[in-house]
Amino acid sequence: MSLSELRTKDVVNTLDGKRLGKVMDIEFDAHMGQVEALVVPGEFKVGSVLRGERCGIVIPWQRICKIGENVILVELEPGDLEED
Repeated sequence: MSLSELRTKDVVNTLDGKRLGKVMDIEFDAHMGQVEALVVPGEFKVGSVLRGERCGIVIPWQRICKIGENVILVELEPGDLEED
């Protein structure tokens, strides 16, 4: 599966049913040759936008439950949300 295919899928937290957005980036370990995390849009902050920064929520690969045809199901507790 390519990044462009992942970017079309909605990411949904199975614990609260909240839609987190679509995949905007991935974290990849080049030495191990594997994806470590997906990144979805984070909270909108005017200051970050004005500085040209992109904020995102990093979802560790271990928290991904299922990648379906249209959706990616993840299991995130409120304390698991790490902003990048």
